[in-house]
Amino acid sequence: MAMKTRLPPQPEFSRPVALARISTRGNEERIKADAKECLALAKRFDLPAVHALSAKLMAKPWRGGGLKVTGTVTCDLEQVSVVSLEVFRSTEEYEVERYFLNKAVDEELDIDPLEGDSVDLGEIAAETVALELDPYPRKPGEQFASVEDPKE
Repeated sequence: MAMKTRLPPQPEFSRPVALARISTRGNEERIKADAKECLALAKRFDLPAVHALSAKLMAKPWRGGGLKVTGTVTCDLEQVSVVSLEVFRSTEEYEVERYFLNKAVDEELDIDPLEGDSVDLGEIAAETVALELDPYPRKPGEQFASVEDPKE
């Protein structure tokens, strides 16, 4: 009986950039998720909807063989308020600053290992949103109602 090999999961929003393509001055990359990718990202983030996700990123060589990626990710999405349980739409903007090296990485430093000959800017953008999303979102202006102390 032949064993099936499992392929690693494919990112919902993949935009690989070849390291050899990045100039010494760096490359500005603009990426945008299509409708199918937005649907998959909403599922990944456990959100009612992701209407748009885009990023403006600068990829520059760093530390002789490494890469530094900086920029901004913008996401138009729907979330569920933890106060009212209502769905609301908002546009979020997150800053990106990631470092990659092809050597063994000290886990104390915030440096990702380079794997292969490219870096996936789409996955960097998606990871940024996943890490930055408020785990307890509230509609603008919403507050929890104060509870009266029955002893008073």
